[in-house]
Amino acid sequence: MKEKLRKLLNVFSKLKFSKLKFTHKLGFLHKLKFIKRMDRYIIMKFIGTYFYSIALIISISIVFDINENLAKFTSYHAPLRAIVFDYYANFVPYFANLFSPLFVFIAVIFFTSKLAGNSEIIAMLASGMSFKRLLRPYMISAALISALNFYLGSYVIPKGTVVRHDFESLYKNNKKITSAQNVQLQVGKGVIAYISQYDDKTKTGYGFSLDKFEKKKLILHTTANVVKYDTISDSRYHWKMVNYKTRDLRGMREKITSGMEKDTVIMMEPMDLVFSKGQQETFTSPELLRYISKQQERGSSNVVQYEVEYHKRIASCFASFILTIIGVSLSSRKRKGGMGVYLGTGLALSFGYILLQTVCATFAINANTPPMLAAWIPNILYFGIAYLCYRKAPN
Repeated sequence: MKEKLRKLLNVFSKLKFSKLKFTHKLGFLHKLKFIKRMDRYIIMKFIGTYFYSIALIISISIVFDINENLAKFTSYHAPLRAIVFDYYANFVPYFANLFSPLFVFIAVIFFTSKLAGNSEIIAMLASGMSFKRLLRPYMISAALISALNFYLGSYVIPKGTVVRHDFESLYKNNKKITSAQNVQLQVGKGVIAYISQYDDKTKTGYGFSLDKFEKKKLILHTTANVVKYDTISDSRYHWKMVNYKTRDLRGMREKITSGMEKDTVIMMEPMDLVFSKGQQETFTSPELLRYISKQQERGSSNVVQYEVEYHKRIASCFASFILTIIGVSLSSRKRKGGMGVYLGTGLALSFGYILLQTVCATFAINANTPPMLAAWIPNILYFGIAYLCYRKAPN
């Protein structure tokens, strides 16, 4: 245990150097005329502290996660390369993005409290600078962090989550759902598909039927013993029916056709047939939007968790601005108790925001709360807190 702690301290000592190295990457700020020297100083310190707090807390989280899962990794013979690159390489950005509001608050309070403790904020305000002007570099920093979080959360992390889930299903006994029974869905206007049993590993369905209705009257009924998704076709909806039979009920006489195999286009994909917990986290934002639109066109109501995830990704980006205003307003005064009081308040508010996100998402899924409203409720409530804190900030 002592050896582990010694190694951990060595990692933390190196993080400070990496933080300084990172701030040099922000050299482009010198070219922006509206950003003064003081602004650049605050931006670099803010963003440097933000990434330093991420590295510090995530490093500790990884140590605890290794201790918790080491027995599972060993028992399932997980390769070291897979542990590092498939699991932890995707674990870090996921949790860093999830707890980004916490890291923003810690960075703001830690840095601003030091400025206030050294009477630097008092000197700035005494020189004629308004509190609103003081907020400018903080807001620029929050904008950079929000843009990064949105890009990672919408395009990068979902792809990594797929790899991490695959790893967990293999080496952590978190089995993925790979089959479904009695699946019925609308695949087009007046077209209903049914599959008795579906195996996602082989992309094969058994006991298939397809009914087409016109003016609430059945006009076409197709059955097949087996239906198989074509994974190499250019079309996303290409299926092959085996041992099929079609009854055409249009006109005065019934027409029956049958055969051994038939290639056909059915407006459904394997992802429409098998639902697993957390599946919405594996879609990029454009994929989420397409999936929601497609399911709504089919008349499906099982898209609430996908809508919540889509709106939450947008709403959570604005949390950086709101929590930054709260953090600066609280910690810009020089008070007895100093940084400890502010950090305690910041941690409580940050965890409260994250908890409120989870509660609102649960209400949207289980209590019919509109998904967009559920995603924005934490921001609306915390915007009120930010406004009150701003009004009481020193001027």
